[in-house]
Amino acid sequence: MQIVHTHTGKIYVDTEHRLEFLTVGDYGKENNIKADFLGLHTEINGVKHKEVDLTKKWVATISTQKGCPMKCQFCDCPKFGFFGNASVEELSFEIETILKNETIKNTDRFNVHFARMGEPTFNENVLEFAKNHLRDITKKYITAKTIHPVVSTMLPKKNKKLKQFILDWCNIKNIDYNGEAGLQFSINSTDNAQREAQFNSNSLSLEEISALAKELPQPVGRKYTLNFAVTKDTILDADRLTELFDPKMFIVKITPIHETNSAIQNGFDVTTSYDDYDVYREFEQPLVKKGWDVIVFVPSHEEDSDRITCGNALIASA
Repeated sequence: MQIVHTHTGKIYVDTEHRLEFLTVGDYGKENNIKADFLGLHTEINGVKHKEVDLTKKWVATISTQKGCPMKCQFCDCPKFGFFGNASVEELSFEIETILKNETIKNTDRFNVHFARMGEPTFNENVLEFAKNHLRDITKKYITAKTIHPVVSTMLPKKNKKLKQFILDWCNIKNIDYNGEAGLQFSINSTDNAQREAQFNSNSLSLEEISALAKELPQPVGRKYTLNFAVTKDTILDADRLTELFDPKMFIVKITPIHETNSAIQNGFDVTTSYDDYDVYREFEQPLVKKGWDVIVFVPSHEEDSDRITCGNALIASA
């Protein structure tokens, strides 16, 4: 297994198990987030790298599949191929490897993102792992005041069990974790044609996602998230989004499409989104005026060059 050291943590590239996973620290929300509803009002015109502290917030991002079948145009995971789902034992192996290879024994917050490689809703082992294994494994190695697992989904149209998976995850979020878990829908655009191009026609339409959203239970704790990975060419219509989704149930998260090899090869503008808040303001402000809670998350150049952000897969070229 190859261990790649980054500015904020480590990436584990395991060609034997066909898995990739990573551990990173966090700069602190005051440094790379603007969210008026959280009292964070400073526009982020570039994020300066600084030392991270795992005792404050520790983030593990693990793979739920060996590669990914979704073939999104901005993501490198499809370059690796697809070799099936990670088992409960393999999900446990990823987390245990991360935890036992650090010296930290206490953290305020341990976030686990099912978001390195794979579409998590295709793998029901994610539900079993989060509900019955994650907390016990974590407690073997560290004391965490909060354990916060997050499912991010591209909402695949070919997944006949998608609705049931999401409803089951909502129960895990609301009941098993008492609201301290996350559910994120990758939306990226309020234009179906633009979404189809980005997701290679493998995601549900906006209308279908909206219908599914209306069946979700009221979130306990934090709201569900609509994620928009944007460039200056993104179509994000605040009126259209408000027609489709309920701001009382969802927040909007805005972040750049990251500088993956695929994003560059497929012509996404990934060069203007880090040092100039103007790119984000045009999306953020109309949503705020419509009553949406909006988080704008901006990574540092180091985080993107380290390939720790979503859409990357070092294993694809290992």
